[in-house]
Amino acid sequence: MTQLARTAHPKQNGTVDGGYAQEFLTFTLGGEEYAIDILKVQEIRGYDAVTGIAHAPPFIKGVINLRGIIVPIVDLRIKFGVGVVEYTPFTVTIILNVGGRVVGIVVDAVSDVLSLDPAQLCEPPEFASSLDTRYIQSLGSIDDRMLIVVDIEKLMLSADMALVENPLH
Repeated sequence: MTQLARTAHPKQNGTVDGGYAQEFLTFTLGGEEYAIDILKVQEIRGYDAVTGIAHAPPFIKGVINLRGIIVPIVDLRIKFGVGVVEYTPFTVTIILNVGGRVVGIVVDAVSDVLSLDPAQLCEPPEFASSLDTRYIQSLGSIDDRMLIVVDIEKLMLSADMALVENPLH
């Protein structure tokens, strides 16, 4: 079990465009690399079996008991429809604290913690209406890597996740 730092630091040599570097946890889903705000991450755990919940949407795998807290577990591969849902030794659960609620997300593997300047982040392009981009916060570029930055709080607290009673819209 890995505990992560919860502090964001300004870039050492100053700021870019008046902004501060932001730290992201990067992970893979079906061959694509995603990133989420490190400040939302509570811990990273190996994937363990979950207790299923009857009539839950397919992307909600069930719940785990995490030190006395019942935590719903969402498989992002199923939610985003990417990759083959296969549980390997690299499959991990990222425990998040979003909106005062503890939830877990299952991903293929965790990659890095990266610091990105505002200049390395850009707005996602407009796509046809068939592609749901409302949870993509931005696209990050570092070296030759492109990261899909997910607004994890907006996603986890949304009505279609059905994890909270009064979701954000």
